[in-house]
Amino acid sequence: MTERKYRLAVDIGGTFVDAISYDEQTGAITVRKSPTTPSAPAEGVITATKATNASLEEASVYTHGTTLGLNAILERKGAVTGIIANAGFRDIFEIARGDLPSGSKYDFQYRRPELLVKRRHTVGVPGRIDHRGKVVTELDRQAVVEAGRLLSDRGVESVAVCFLHSYANTEHEEAAKSILAKAFPDLSVSVSIDLVREYHEYERTSTAVADAYIRPILGRYLTDLEERLRARGFDGSFLIMRSAGGAMTSEIARVSPLLTVFSGPAGGIAGTISLGESTGRSSLISFDVGGTSLDACVIVDGTPTEVYEAEIEALPIRIPVFDIRTIGAGGGSIAWMDKGLLRVGPHSAGAVPGPICYGRGNTEPTVTDAALCLGYLAADEFLGGEMSLDREAAVRGVTEKLAEPLGMSTERAAASVFDVLLARTVGAIREITVERGLDPREFSLVAFGGAGPMLAPLLAREMEMPEVVVPAAPAVFSAWGMLMSDLEYDVGQTVLTMLEEASLAQMEGVLSQLEIEADQVLAAQAVPPENRVFIRRLDLRYNGQEHTLSVELEEADDHGSVSAKFHEQHLERYGHKLDEEIQILTARIRGVGLLDKPAGHLVGDRSSESDLTAGRVGERHAFDFATRERRLFPIYERSLLQPEVEVEGPAIIREPTSVTIVHSDQVAVPDRLGNLVVR
Repeated sequence: MTERKYRLAVDIGGTFVDAISYDEQTGAITVRKSPTTPSAPAEGVITATKATNASLEEASVYTHGTTLGLNAILERKGAVTGIIANAGFRDIFEIARGDLPSGSKYDFQYRRPELLVKRRHTVGVPGRIDHRGKVVTELDRQAVVEAGRLLSDRGVESVAVCFLHSYANTEHEEAAKSILAKAFPDLSVSVSIDLVREYHEYERTSTAVADAYIRPILGRYLTDLEERLRARGFDGSFLIMRSAGGAMTSEIARVSPLLTVFSGPAGGIAGTISLGESTGRSSLISFDVGGTSLDACVIVDGTPTEVYEAEIEALPIRIPVFDIRTIGAGGGSIAWMDKGLLRVGPHSAGAVPGPICYGRGNTEPTVTDAALCLGYLAADEFLGGEMSLDREAAVRGVTEKLAEPLGMSTERAAASVFDVLLARTVGAIREITVERGLDPREFSLVAFGGAGPMLAPLLAREMEMPEVVVPAAPAVFSAWGMLMSDLEYDVGQTVLTMLEEASLAQMEGVLSQLEIEADQVLAAQAVPPENRVFIRRLDLRYNGQEHTLSVELEEADDHGSVSAKFHEQHLERYGHKLDEEIQILTARIRGVGLLDKPAGHLVGDRSSESDLTAGRVGERHAFDFATRERRLFPIYERSLLQPEVEVEGPAIIREPTSVTIVHSDQVAVPDRLGNLVVR
């Protein structure tokens, strides 16, 4: 039998695929990046995997994070999708809600994004269940068959089924799913109860639609990738990251593809939590900047903030996700002129053609081009020297497209790109800190992604944050976080009752039933009974409120302790508490399947020298934001720096897949776990 010694994780970004292999016997870590291949995503994944030189035959775990489903929704490249709803309610999805996105409330020219489902692909069938779960009108099974036939004849590949009040009684949706599967085996079917058993019929419908829209595409991709891995000798566990952290087997991901839509950023948050545990830091902000986007999440007392509803272009998705703020601002984000004003993003040059300096035909300057102009990057050092950059082309692009229209020097225009990007970033961080009563000056900023260490010291200066922590191998830190994840599964049920001793006793039955379901899912993923852990939560609100807060239940909790937890949480979040009755809206269970994890920390190579002599490998002129002028920056090789030896700014600390910029009013200190701390 082949000895299993490797753990592999691969994360697809908009520009690069990041791969990491961990040798459990030696603790050796290998990091590789390869360009994303949008036309054939599996190709880029396999290329990055092969570049680690880890034998797939000797790999026990392969964990994967992908934004394929998210991109399909954003780019409207999913399957042709239909809806089967109650007769008389076929327009629930199209009517949606009457409000506008917060950023468009005063935009009189606002137009809703293109719907994922055309109205002619929506069909109503007789059948009705009331809000208490009582069957008012039996489901017309023949009408379900006719609806399926009509949609199939119109070219529909995938169907979303959502009936009124199915959270109270799942009978009709389960029947429709069975009927369609039997009559139309080639038709992909998503039913709302498999995803969310909560009230709000529009949100349930939109969640089921999004799942149906990406199900065929993600299913084909995962099957293709898994077959390629198996053909190369991989016989271990193939895991997919979830949007709320944790992982699931590829089989579960095919059944519930929507749970993967934010799986890429989730890996970085899992890594940040692990870093906090190993360094004793409990208040953290994860700061992930890749080629196309910037993702930030707050971690308080070692726990990331979570929500049970996300939005993708004004489309509500009712799934558990980390509360991540994402803006279209990364290394590949395009800097452009808008009626005399400089803007950065949200459009990106992506992997193809990429920034101007890649020499692949793009003529629009990007953040990467600006960084090259400012001296932060060197033309012959990108990706450890594996890729050359065209500095002259970058300077020419920034000059012609930005500097000349703005009437300023090329250097000042490039610095302005960073200024604009920084302003957008500060706004995103404020949303998840200051606007929630949190002081960013009390948090450590954990910077990763290819561009995170370059931008984070600027952000820390602007927001007066005490320190930036750059983990070892920051460009693939999200992939490392995937290796540190357990299997997880969430399930919830709307209950709508007041919080009283009697209702808490009733909740025991509901939670026990949900726990049985979560236990079955973990068992199906081969998790031993002794490794299964269940976390109970109740979504609570004051009577008459719309929004809820999630309170974790402990075994000894009673009416008084649960009420006290809710009042305290409400006070922390909103600055006040009310003398009102409390209502239970939803009961939730999170099942966790504990997995073996790498025993070591993510630690880079180190020199045996005790001072900075060996670490300093050169110097070049670069732009210092502390003085707003170009200065001579010493260049240090990160792998040659020793723990606790200070590097005074200005300085450039390089590594194969990233660069940390330390400005003249900052210092960088490597710690004993391989992290680089900038203060």
